[in-house]
Amino acid sequence: MEMTCAEALVRCLEMEGVELIFGYPGGAILPVYDALNNSKIKHILTRHEQGAAHAASGYARTTGRVGVCMATSGPGATNLVTGLANAYMDSIPLVAITGQVPTVQVGTDAFQEVDITGITMPITKHNYLVKDPKMMPMIIKRAFHIARTGRPGPVLIDLPRDVANTPIQFKYPDDVELMGYKPTVKGHTAQINQAAKLIMQAQRPVIYIGGGVVNADASEELVWLAETIDAPVVSTLMGLGAFPGDHPLFLGMLGLHGNKAANLAVTECDLLITLGARFDDRVTGRIAGFAPRARVIHVDIDPAEISKNVISHLPIVGDTKKVLEALLVRLDKKQNTAWTNTVGYWKNEFAPCYREGGEYLKPQYIIEEIYRHTGGDVVVATDVGQHQMWVAQHFPFKQPRKFVTSGGLGCMGFGLPGAIGAQFGKPDETVVLVTGDGSIQMTLNELGTAAEQCLPLKIFVLNNRRLGMVRQLQEFYCEKRYMAVDFTFVPDFAALARVYGFKGFTVRTDQELQAALAEAFSDPGPVLVDCAIDPDENVLPMVLAGKDICDAVDQE
Repeated sequence: MEMTCAEALVRCLEMEGVELIFGYPGGAILPVYDALNNSKIKHILTRHEQGAAHAASGYARTTGRVGVCMATSGPGATNLVTGLANAYMDSIPLVAITGQVPTVQVGTDAFQEVDITGITMPITKHNYLVKDPKMMPMIIKRAFHIARTGRPGPVLIDLPRDVANTPIQFKYPDDVELMGYKPTVKGHTAQINQAAKLIMQAQRPVIYIGGGVVNADASEELVWLAETIDAPVVSTLMGLGAFPGDHPLFLGMLGLHGNKAANLAVTECDLLITLGARFDDRVTGRIAGFAPRARVIHVDIDPAEISKNVISHLPIVGDTKKVLEALLVRLDKKQNTAWTNTVGYWKNEFAPCYREGGEYLKPQYIIEEIYRHTGGDVVVATDVGQHQMWVAQHFPFKQPRKFVTSGGLGCMGFGLPGAIGAQFGKPDETVVLVTGDGSIQMTLNELGTAAEQCLPLKIFVLNNRRLGMVRQLQEFYCEKRYMAVDFTFVPDFAALARVYGFKGFTVRTDQELQAALAEAFSDPGPVLVDCAIDPDENVLPMVLAGKDICDAVDQE
């Protein structure tokens, strides 16, 4: 069957099961957009290419499927870069397609030409500049295979316009083989046997989980493990929801702004069972003081993470779900009563709390009320900053793929387009965006995308009229010498939302908050609630630079 390379690309996407593309057109990518006219794939026109990448990421995070975004050459392609870096650091499967100037103009500094494969090489699992049009079906097959297998991540395909218009004989490959790319899925049997022995011998075990548990769909096996060996569970930001937040064995998030009980448990444990986590600096604090009494079992699909930051005494490279399946059959049920009693005491004694009262609504209270009104049965997206940490501390996620946030890159502006992608991924679920007045202004234009697509987002702006997390850092590290953190002008977000067809509310009191919550979660359409919060509220606990995670500032 003869068709153009661009038409073949679209046909390949259909055969990969792609239903949605988030993108923004331009000259160099026009042949692909023309081919989309004859496809059932739905194209979502975002208001900025960065929004397209973040929306594709939100879609992938909630569905586990590969998200697809598309842009033209030059500035269109470079506008995808932050979204690709965000997906790369959080191990999110994306395929990004960019147009490129004609082949003869590549390298001539032509209009809207950039070397996007060179630019994105450090922030993608792989990328392609398509030179041979006949290779397009195989490139698409490989790109999706690379994006979704092993440790997931983004792949970029750069397509010159002349190549896109070239006719080819279309045949989509049945399978794919890539020399040098063979992710280890099955854990080493001897290592798993040794892990079982260490677990049965341990008296103070802790299970430390990350986003790899979510990516592996290993939540059920994780619960079995924790209940079988009677071990408390702590989570990274990216792992939240992989273990039920209301389970008696769950201690919450650990690390920089982690729960004190979680940090104490890691500090005092004699065995740290690490599943799909990478010991990043926001978790470990001073590495010499991290789990100093523990032997470390580290299960990860990516061998590059083994002993990269913290020495692993027993590494197991493999898919977390498959490793846990093999491990569970080797374990007997055990009780660690003295240990779980101690940990249970810490959990109750050091439960997340905050000072009530004062002139403003407490942001922690707002998040707790969102949980109460919804029962936690919603998808929650956030931007990055104080509000993100308050959600992590005060919203107990019960299921995986319910929390959509930017972890590794910490990308302000992710929240709104991420929520848009999440709503497309979960059209029958309520999607709540908790954001800050700083973050939402970075991608506020995507309200137009949400309105155009009739998405019933519920947006809560925790508005302190400043860059709250930066102000907090300046309080602790700059002796309260504040610089460039206060907004002298903040728009009326509720009024602005109404311009876009949202219902908009501004709340300053508990009575106004309760009325807005009731309206937001009963109305079938989009709602934005602008919540005035204390501009001096801090995220606590907080582990200062160079300190052990058990040595946190936990009160004003």
